[in-house]
Amino acid sequence: MNAANAAAFLALLCLAAASTLSSISSISSRAPHKLGDNFIWGAASAAYQIEGNTKGGGRGPSIWDKFFADGKHSVDGATGDPGTDSYHRYAEDIALLKSYGANAYRFSIAWPRIVPRGGRNSPVNREGIAYYNRLINEVIKQGMTPFVTIYHWDAPQALEDKYGSWLSETIVDDFEHYARILFTEFGDRVKHWITLNEPLTISAEAYVVGIFAPGHTDLTESYKVAKNQIMAHARTYHLYKTEFAAQKGVIGITLNGNWFEPAENTAHARENAQVMLDFQWGLYADPIYKTGNYPKSMQERNWEYLSWFTPQESEYILHTADFMGMNAYTSSAVYGNVSSNPSTGYTYSSFNFMNGTMVGGESNEGWLWDAPWGFEKLLVYLWETYHYPIYITENGFSVKDENKKPLNDLIQDWDRVNYHDGYLNAMLNAMQRGADIRSYFAWAITDNLEWASGYSSRFGITHVDFDTLVRTPKMSSQFLQQWFKWHW
Repeated sequence: MNAANAAAFLALLCLAAASTLSSISSISSRAPHKLGDNFIWGAASAAYQIEGNTKGGGRGPSIWDKFFADGKHSVDGATGDPGTDSYHRYAEDIALLKSYGANAYRFSIAWPRIVPRGGRNSPVNREGIAYYNRLINEVIKQGMTPFVTIYHWDAPQALEDKYGSWLSETIVDDFEHYARILFTEFGDRVKHWITLNEPLTISAEAYVVGIFAPGHTDLTESYKVAKNQIMAHARTYHLYKTEFAAQKGVIGITLNGNWFEPAENTAHARENAQVMLDFQWGLYADPIYKTGNYPKSMQERNWEYLSWFTPQESEYILHTADFMGMNAYTSSAVYGNVSSNPSTGYTYSSFNFMNGTMVGGESNEGWLWDAPWGFEKLLVYLWETYHYPIYITENGFSVKDENKKPLNDLIQDWDRVNYHDGYLNAMLNAMQRGADIRSYFAWAITDNLEWASGYSSRFGITHVDFDTLVRTPKMSSQFLQQWFKWHW
């Protein structure tokens, strides 16, 4: 944020100070629960969405570079350049996050920036190592904790060309090699690791729906990918615990999905809602956290598609996490009389209903509605089902038509403020019901490239002008600062 924009933002706050602070206070002071000094809060990002500089710094092509090259796979023909140019502006972004009162920054490392060709026998890019050293050191310099995601969807294109990347078991060896480099180079300072971000999004959106890179549409391929992701995660966990235990960090995986609410008070609706939870959460959570195998509902319904684990593999993957990373944004309704869909378990409504009435505000994304009651239920469900500490690694909201508003209007993002307020208080309720929750990361630190939505949909607590790349804090950043100040 330059001086002019900073002055404009402060002037706006001064003009609205009395009403704004009064409103934020009334929203945020309802719950007296204190989080404690060890609670982690901050904002999150992903390398491909913010870094830019896709051809610089020794970086190799990723699968997203090729996928977006034809201009047909995002609504506005967007690519990863310039992103938000965080490759060059990372210090500015970190300083902004610090000014919001955060104590942590969650970011991902780009595999093709570290190993441009991806393989275990491929050269390491020292420029990439140097960049992430600068980034990590800046986070620590600002007094914040680096929370690092090893893989956020950007496989090297060279591995896709060589053997189909996640479709081949070979990727487990190459991923282990890549992770070993990160532990070796950064593990003296990084103590919080996430192996994979939202593996479900890749196995579903990239291999069934086809709207994410590499754009396949085959259910059997999807389950091959799921198994290979789980094996790569487990291999990385065992690597860290055996060869890098002296670093004394923690390591887990971030899973994602919705809460599924029975839309009818019937046994069928309740059963179908559980099936949906199994298909979204249990696909990865049951093998890693609970049984070493897929949920029984998946085994019964999708036995002909699944890539099965051997007994030895089940033993190897079970309990390979110190925590459960959790990305959740919304809830969905499930009915008793529904048609079977092998990729999702059942057909369900993407709208949010409670007793037949749609709940919450509409976002800029067709899949996202403001439903904090479901967030509380989901947190309690995950805790009671798997009994692992939960790190909320993403939660956020895209205000409807925010991209079409003038700057002075859009930075007063009250819909996002209300969303975060509702979900944070839902988190407190879940904690008071016994859930062990240890972090909250807002998605996202800045507006950025939202994958297939391009630059048309904004989730950031910081506005980015994509023509000038100037940053301006939104009201939600002030709200989060005040909320966590009151609850620490």
